[in-house]
Amino acid sequence: PPLSGRVYGRRWLVLLLFSLLGFAQGLVWNTWGPIQNSARLAFGFSGWDIALLVFWGPIGFAPCFFFMWLMDKKGLRVTVLLTSSLMVLGAGLRCVPVSDTEIRRKLIHGGQLLNGLAGPTVMNAAPFLSTTWFSPDERATATAVASLLNYLGSAAAFLVGPLVVPPPNGTAHLGAQSNTQHIKDRIEAVLYAEFGMVSLIFSAALAYFPSRPPFPPSVAAASQRLSYRRSFCRLLSNFRFLMIALAYAIPLGVFSGWSGVLDLILTPIHVSQVDAGWIGFWSIVGGCVVGIAMARFADFIRGMLKFILLLLLSGATLASTWFTLTCLTTVTHLPLTTATLYTSCILLGIFLNSSVPIFFELFVETVYPVPEGISCGVVTFLSNVFMGVLLFFLTFYHTEFSWFNWCLPGSCLLSLLLILCFRESYDRLYLDVVVSV
Repeated sequence: PPLSGRVYGRRWLVLLLFSLLGFAQGLVWNTWGPIQNSARLAFGFSGWDIALLVFWGPIGFAPCFFFMWLMDKKGLRVTVLLTSSLMVLGAGLRCVPVSDTEIRRKLIHGGQLLNGLAGPTVMNAAPFLSTTWFSPDERATATAVASLLNYLGSAAAFLVGPLVVPPPNGTAHLGAQSNTQHIKDRIEAVLYAEFGMVSLIFSAALAYFPSRPPFPPSVAAASQRLSYRRSFCRLLSNFRFLMIALAYAIPLGVFSGWSGVLDLILTPIHVSQVDAGWIGFWSIVGGCVVGIAMARFADFIRGMLKFILLLLLSGATLASTWFTLTCLTTVTHLPLTTATLYTSCILLGIFLNSSVPIFFELFVETVYPVPEGISCGVVTFLSNVFMGVLLFFLTFYHTEFSWFNWCLPGSCLLSLLLILCFRESYDRLYLDVVVSV
């Protein structure tokens, strides 16, 4: 196609706006897990409520295929504006000042559901955006930034929540009523701040967020893609794609559910709300930093995606096994200290979170010319199905968590075996490098 291969400086602004949207969605989704003890006191939440507030994330993926269709047919602008408007409405519902506690809890649950409906776009659209706006030697990096900022938002919740909202015993010198009111006021301050941030991002996207550049940046971006129906037929009949889809969906789904209720899991082993917040924060931040570095490495040395995933999943299997055995200190007699918990959780987050953009690039390369939003949408939908099933069981078995911890090393080991058996191919890269030459 004529004039393909041209890139525009505005691509970085588009990437920034989309990444901020993903950051805000992750922040709002993970609001309650890091402050679950305080939320129980202030709003009367039960353990079932805390698990359900996290569960609204995977439930929000129910209309995932609609958002995939919308992205494929209408482009990024329409999809991003619809997504950000749902987030504004959801964040606003959580701030409605209702005195009735039961009604307030329902509004908060409704707001979390609306924010969950934004998940399909912020988690699926990164490869579509990178192909549409970026050249082949920048695609993996752009995919990493756009996809991992959503995880960074979840990490920010681990930092912001415990620092702003005191734990139930943090104001013990006050009376019981004033203690509860003080914690509730701090939680509402967090909710109002998140609503303001989401509204600001929506306003910026409304003012400027184009669907595509005037001319495509590569041959692959300009090429014809399969239709929506043919894409699904191609995906479901491609055994290699189903292998790596499960290799991504199982460990990432388990890890997302586990990290969303990390405070709930660490409380029985006497880890404070603040310490749990810092553990969750650094595990995700480490994964984001390493993920972007790995993606940049993949841009420079192409054809190494499978090798990178093998390294990351091997590390995740070892780190998750270490954490699980450490929590069983009465059986294994391993030292249960803050240092060991920090180290094992941070390593687990680094290995698993940094694998996300590498997986996304491998999905697109394997099934090209299936549109990026559809292929990545299917795998993130599967990931949220596994996450949802896990959290569903958690709503019934939330008094003992050893079974939840054992799901981590089991899922990582299964993913590692699937990647070992996978035969990689680079169809999109071949088109850009060979055909364009």
